Order: sequence, then C-alpha cells, then structure tokens
Amino acid sequence: MPSQQIDLRTPLSFRTSFGFPLQSAVARREVVVGGLWLLVPFVGWLMNMGHRIVMVHHMLRGRSAWPAWQEPWTLLRHGFVTFLGMVYYYVPAALFVVAAVAMEQWWPLVPAVVLFAAATIAIPGYMSHYCVAFDRREIFDPLRALRRSFEGGAAYWHAWAIALAALVLSFVGLLALGVGFLVSSVWFWQVAGFSFASVFSGRFALHRK
Repeated sequence: MPSQQIDLRTPLSFRTSFGFPLQSAVARREVVVGGLWLLVPFVGWLMNMGHRIVMVHHMLRGRSAWPAWQEPWTLLRHGFVTFLGMVYYYVPAALFVVAAVAMEQWWPLVPAVVLFAAATIAIPGYMSHYCVAFDRREIFDPLRALRRSFEGGAAYWHAWAIALAALVLSFVGLLALGVGFLVSSVWFWQVAGFSFASVFSGRFALHRK
C-alpha cells in the first residue's frame, strides 16, 4: 500500500487539503488518470465522482485512499447515483426558473436562488455519509443533509473556504494550453471532497461504521 501522511484524521487546513491529492506518486498518478477520463464527455465526470466516493470510503475504513481507479463499473455506478442526488436537490430551483421564464415574471427567481443555495449547502451533507456503506437512503433526504451541513458548524464553512480557494486556483491549469485544466480541475474536486469528508467524518464519527 502507498504511504499516506494526510488522511481524514489529519487536522483540516488549506495546506493539508491542497496537499492531499499530491502527497505521493500514486496519488498524483490518479489525479492525472482522472484528468484523462475527463476527455470522455459526462462519463468521465461520473467516473471522477465515483473515484472520490471510493477514495473516501477507503479512508473511512482505515485504509489508504489509493489505489481507487479500480472496478470502473463500480465507480460509474457510484458517480451516477450521487449525480442523481444532485439533480434531485436542484430540481426545485430549476422549476422556479422555468416558471419565471414561462410567466415572464422575475419574482420566481427569488425562491429559485434560495433553493439553489440550500441545495448547494446540502449536497456535501450526504456525500460523506453515502461513502460509509454506499447506502442510497443517505442521498435522497435533502432536509437531513441540510441539517447535517449546519451541524458541521464552523468547520463546514472552513471546508467551503478551502474548496472555493481550490476552485480559483484550478483555473491556473488553463495556462497550460487549456489541457492542464483537466488535471487541475480533478485536483480541485479531490481537495473539496477531502475537505468535506474530513469535517463530516469527525463531526459524526463515520470512521469504520
């Protein structure tokens, strides 16, 4: 097994989160593999989502996050299921946008924005819990996910600050003829996934459940 110095028991910080996907040769290789998968439209994104799910699952079970690019159909399934959860959370906001266009009124955009923000805050509230045992019931309960996010407290918002900073930095990859963004965007998603998993695994004692 590859050595891993940064895991979910490591105190959350910008340094540890940014360094997590780059801490070993095998970790860096898996970031590159994820970037190559993004060349396959949509399926590559789902594969990367599934990869992050499996990485966190490994760590919650006390193992190294890597290797995780194994059993591609399993990764695709996890990616698709969690993607469906995201769609489910954002549908209410989308319906209000459709209503605003159909009615040619601006006021439905207000609840659309509120619901969009609530969905964005809630989604991390199910991701880490799904990683424990791949129980789909953890996904399709928006109110529980939203409650968990707020129960994460200051650490949860710290994770958001790290994720947003990583998002901004990921655009540096565009300087490498645009191709570098494939790799830097995978790095960003892994930073975000690790940061939120760190918060929820600590807050809800998810290790080895």
